[in-house]
This record gives sequence, C-alpha cells and structure tokens, in this order.
Amino acid sequence: MEAKKENTKETTFTLQDESGAGFIQVADDVVSSIAALAVLEVDGVSKLTGNINNDIVAKLGKRNLAKAVRISFDEGKVVVGVILEAKFGYNLIQISKEVQEKVKSSLMTMTGLECKEVNVKISGIDVDGKN
Repeated sequence: MEAKKENTKETTFTLQDESGAGFIQVADDVVSSIAALAVLEVDGVSKLTGNINNDIVAKLGKRNLAKAVRISFDEGKVVVGVILEAKFGYNLIQISKEVQEKVKSSLMTMTGLECKEVNVKISGIDVDGKN
C-alpha cells in the first residue's frame, strides 16, 4: 500500500490500494491516538508529555491523546515523535526500544502505515510511582 499525506483542513493520510479498489483516508489524529495508546501499553512508561496517563485517558477519552504525539510524513512513511516520563527503576533504553517496536507494530497492524522512525525522548522519571 502506498501512503501520501494531504494538506486539508484536517490533515489525513491517504492509503492507495494498488488493486484500484479505491482509497482510504485516515486523519492524523487517529494515527497519533494509535501511537499514544501503544506507548502507554509499554511497561515502565508513566505518562506521555502533557501529563496524559491512563487515568486521564479513562476520564477524557482517547481523542485527547493525539495532542501528546507528533506525527510527520517522510518518503511515504510516518515519523513519530513521543516525549514520555518513565517509572523509576526501569531500564530507559529497554523502555525506549519497546515503545519504538510497539508503535511501529500498532500502526502497521491498524492502518497499514509503515514507520520510518519512532523518536523517543524521556523528559523525566516518576519516582513517586503515581501517575
């Protein structure tokens, strides 16, 4: 499947099917939400930047997750950027690798979009153990 980004009021990714059956458009907020949920599933991640954690997701809904993840498009592939806070006592390199794999896997499974890269920045350590 070939993907291209369109600049409309709401940015979308268009997935072209080589069979000629048509196309599928996915809003970038949907892609961001999928990536954010994948990040929060990784053991050792306390929260995404902007203080978005599992409790807030439950209260505010998944739509707000899109604001915590940066999505761009390069050479037909998605580039994802996340900033997170890790839980104390976890290996930061291992968490980062798991986040990268989980995001890539989730986006490919749910949208068919390939990730060129997943950039992970760790902004802090949660020493309290509270989200």
